[in-house]
This record gives sequence, C-alpha cells and structure tokens, in this order.
Amino acid sequence: MMPSRQTWFQLTGFAALYAFSCVVGRLTIMEGTNLSLVWPAAGVAAVWLWARHGSGRLWLDGTLLVAIAVVVNLATGAPAGTSVTFALANLVQAVIFTKLVARWRPALVSEERGCELVRTSELWILLGAGTLSTVCGAAIGPLGVWLSTGTYSWAATVVWLTRGGASVLVIGAVGLRLLYLHRCRRAGRASAAAHPGAVTGVDHRPPLLLAEYLGVLVCSVVAYWVAFALADALPLAFSLLAVTVWAALRLSTTFVVLHGLAAATVTVVFTVHGIGPFASIGDHTTGVLVAQLFVIMIAVVGLTLALGRDERTALIRELERGKVEAARQAELMSAIVHSMADGVSVIDEDGHVVLRNPAAEELLGGRVSPGDVTTDASYYGVFHLDGTPLVTEDLPHVRALAEDRALEMDVLVRNAGIPQGRLLHVSATVLAHGSDMRSAVLLFHDVTAERRQRDELASFAGVVAHDLLNPLATIEGWTEIAAQTIAEQPPDPVLDTISSSLTRVRRAGNRMRALINDLLAYATAREATLAPVVVDLGRVVADIATARVDAAVATKALIPTFHIGTLPSVEADPVLIRQLLDNIIGNAIKYSIPAVPPRITVECVRDGETVEISVVDNGIGIPPGQHEKIFGDFHRAHNGVDYSGTGLGLAICKRIAERHQGTVVA
Repeated sequence: MMPSRQTWFQLTGFAALYAFSCVVGRLTIMEGTNLSLVWPAAGVAAVWLWARHGSGRLWLDGTLLVAIAVVVNLATGAPAGTSVTFALANLVQAVIFTKLVARWRPALVSEERGCELVRTSELWILLGAGTLSTVCGAAIGPLGVWLSTGTYSWAATVVWLTRGGASVLVIGAVGLRLLYLHRCRRAGRASAAAHPGAVTGVDHRPPLLLAEYLGVLVCSVVAYWVAFALADALPLAFSLLAVTVWAALRLSTTFVVLHGLAAATVTVVFTVHGIGPFASIGDHTTGVLVAQLFVIMIAVVGLTLALGRDERTALIRELERGKVEAARQAELMSAIVHSMADGVSVIDEDGHVVLRNPAAEELLGGRVSPGDVTTDASYYGVFHLDGTPLVTEDLPHVRALAEDRALEMDVLVRNAGIPQGRLLHVSATVLAHGSDMRSAVLLFHDVTAERRQRDELASFAGVVAHDLLNPLATIEGWTEIAAQTIAEQPPDPVLDTISSSLTRVRRAGNRMRALINDLLAYATAREATLAPVVVDLGRVVADIATARVDAAVATKALIPTFHIGTLPSVEADPVLIRQLLDNIIGNAIKYSIPAVPPRITVECVRDGETVEISVVDNGIGIPPGQHEKIFGDFHRAHNGVDYSGTGLGLAICKRIAERHQGTVVA
C-alpha cells in the first residue's frame, strides 16, 4: 500500500529538517577527525521516529535517515566507511531511544494522548532513554573514526555522548511540545491551555502575562549579549540560569522549551566561533563540550521547574474539581436525606447530633435534642412496647455504640407532640470514621398503622379460632358417635361407604383443629404477657426429644435420633420458649427424606449475653429463595401432600423470638 499524501508531506518535512541539521553539525567537525562537535541531527532523528511511531513504515523512515546521513557525510569530506558507520549509529540511537520511551511510558508516543510531556517523571524517562540510546550510538559511531584513522579516540566517545545528550534533550523536548500542540489542534481539542502542562501561567491576567513574556525575552537577549559578547572573559555564564528559572516558574512549558532551544543555539554558536566564556576554557573542543553540558543543565533546570509547576497546577485544579464534586455530592445527599419519609439521625459517641432530617424530628413528636446533644430517654417519651419506660442505657444509639454492633428494635413514642403514641421501628448501625471516632446512624420507620393492622388481624384470627372450637367439637363428637354406631352394625356396602365418608370428615376436622390451634398459638405468641423465668434449655430440648421419639414409636414412624450439645439456662417465658423449640424440632422431623430416619443436632454458641441455638437436620432442606419467606404468615415452602401443615408454625417461632428480643433465621 502506497503512503498517503499526508505521510509523504511528513516524510519530506522531517527529511529536509534532518538534512539541514546534518549539514549544520558537519560544520563543526572535530580537528583531526571526521566527528562533529555539535550534532543537532540526533535530536531531529529522535523526534522523527517519535512522531512516526506506530506508522508501520519504520523501514522507510530508517532508509531515509541512513541515506540522508550518508549523503551529507560524503558531501562534507567523510570517507564512505565512516559515513555509513555514522549513519547507522544515528539510526540505532534514534530507534533505541523511541523503543525505550514507548516501553517505559507509552503515553509519550501515543497518538491518542498526543505525545504529552507534562510530568517530571516523564522528563527523567526522556533523560534515561536519551542517555542509554546515546551510549549505544557511542559504541558504534567512534568505530567509524577508528576505521578511518586506525586509532580509537576516547575524546571522540566523550564528544558523541555530550552532543547526543544535549541534542536529544533540547530538540526532543521542543519536538514533543510542538507535536503535542499539533495533535491537540488536529484532534479538535479546545485549547492546549486546558490540559495540564499546556500553555498556562500562574498569573491569569493576560495583559500582565504578556508583559512578563516580553520581559523574559528582553532580559534573556540582554543577559546573553552581555555574557557572550560584552564580557565574554568574565564567568557570567551560570548567572544566565536566573532567566531560565524566571521563565520556568512563571511562564508556559512550551515557552520554556523554546527558550531553552534559543539559549542552547546562542551558547553553542558563540562557543563554536570562539566567542563567549566557554571559548576560553582549555582548547576549542573542551570549550564546546562544556558549552553543551551547560545547555543540558539549562534544559534540565528549566524543564524540571516548569513540569513541577505544571504538576502542582494540575493537582490544584484536580483538588478544586474534587471539592466542587464533593460539594455537589454533599448537596445531593443532603437533599435526599431531607426528602426521605423515614427519619435519619447520626449521633456521635459524645451524644452530639451530627445530622437529623425533618422526618426524624416529626416522628419523634418535635422533640429536638436541646443544643443538639442527646439527653435522658424520658425527655423524648420513649417506651417499650409493653408500656414500660425505656432507660437511657437502652436507647438504640447508646446500645449500638456500647455493643459495637447493628441492632433493630421497636419502641413506643408518646409525648406532648404525639399524645396518642406512635410505634417506631428503629435501626441503629455503628459508623466508624477517622482513627478513633464512631457514630451511630439511626433510621426511624413509622410502623403504627402496619402493626395496628397486623394486631387487629391477629386478634381477629384468635377470636375466630376460639369461636370455631365449639362447633368443631360438636362435629367431631357426632362424627365419633356415628362411626361407633356404624361399627356395631352388620357388614353392609352402604354402611361401608358411609364409614369411609365419616373418615374423611374426621380427617378434615383434625386439619381444622390443627389450624385453629395454630391460630390460637399465633395470637398467644403475639398477645400473651411474658412471664420470664430461668429456663434450662438442655432439659427443655431433652423433654421435647423424648416426646418426639415416643410419638414415633406409637405411630410406627421412623424413629428420630438426637444429638444434643451443652445448652445453657436463659431467662425466658417457659411456655413460649418450649413452643418455639418444639415447632422447630417438629419441622426438622416432619420434613425428612422418605425412608431415611431423621437425625437432629441441637447445639449452642454463646457470645456474651447472646445465645445462639442451632437445629440441624438431614431432611429435604428449604427450596432456594424461600429462606426468608417461610417465616411469613400461612406460607408453606413444600405444598406436597406428604407434608401437611398450616404455614403458621415458623411465623409463631419468629414472633416468640422477637418478643424475647431475638431473631430466628433459616
């Protein structure tokens, strides 16, 4: 595929620039050798391959580089062998430089990133790649001198290293900036100044900034004219660093690299012609070498300061953007919290109210903590559900911070703001922030209507269940009498049919009685007053296990085996806690695998004042997605005929556990 017109335009431009730089370099041939003291072509070659990286035509670029270098060297009197060696050395140096930069920092040769040089770390990569590639070139180039003269010159090696380092650093930095600005414009970016490291200044007032640019230019011209023309015998060269520092601290990085290129050109040109403070140092070659070391120092100082300033500017802008974004997020979060129907409050360990939304104030009846510092529970009118006052130590945020755990509880709030009372479900979560600061996040949800509806339903279920017992007892009694009467009669097909029907009626009555008993148990679990005493859980579970084994023997069912660990004594309502354990163990036996004897393990883990009892069985398990639903009213995970039930057993267990300030999970 033939290169495009744009590619030919690039190649022509770089070829012309490279040829010109080779000619300029050959004008400074080192006495007694064919090696140039100054070689700007090294920097141009690096920029050439840099700009063309990824084009897929490295062979074409390399061929042009070698051809131009050979032609210029031959035209300026270099032997053919030396010309080819110098050309190959320049090519190897440029290729290694580009490969190292691409490997160490791909963004520097990325078409998308625009060859940006914006960080001091990238400057060190530029220096490192330039140094290593120049060393490789020095290992090849002086061989050409040795081939032509028969003597290896260490001075030639030093010259190659110095001129290559200065050229790559100064011209490479300029090329990077120009490529960056060109690609910014070509990509349609708004402005190079909008990007870190582009044309930016600390002073954002254009008139003063323009005056400062002019001031640096005038001072630079005067300083270099004095140092190199008027007082060239005086050691004033290093005082020129002041102008570079001024430009690097105040003006754009692009201006700094162009200023460095101009300073390097003036320094080298004057020194090569025997003018200036470096021309008087030893012989001519030494003066030119020192001048190029001075150029390297000027470039490093200027770029280090400019890029460091750009990094600080970019960091400050990023911090400002972060502050704006954080403020926006905080404003959004505040709007969300203040628009919530549920109350939210954040209280630190010292009792200071850090945050409170309007809903929290409304749900608490307008009782705002005086001075935004929490006070006694009596001030807010907080009670347990049974009407006993809540002590301050039992307030949700106090308990959560003291126990360092999340907790949930229902409370009754009754004060002057809500004399009729309000039921709130409160969730308290510990929030750690900083090294030693903790706060409690409280979420208040009004459950008054929900609990009233649920309580009314439970009361209705209890009343209905109680009222149904009398007619059910009548049905069961007359069914039993009819069955006995039929049993006393001689065999008859009609009587057999009637007996079968009565059996179905009795089974239906048994199912109805089980449902009524569960409804009564559910209502009792919700409404009965707790009578907590010390209950030996080990004895309760052992008694339940014995009863279950006896029932299996009596019904000729598979006999369950029990493994009961060490169970502690707890303070609980003995009737309700027995019902809770009996329901769970009964479920473990009921939902067993057919023809497999049930094995039930009951164990306990104690964590402080909390007791966790686990009941593990070898049954059919719980279907996926049902682990929370099985605790709902009338919910059955297994609806097959082999597993009868009303769907209230685990709902009763959940209510009993909650009334004991506990939980039950599957």
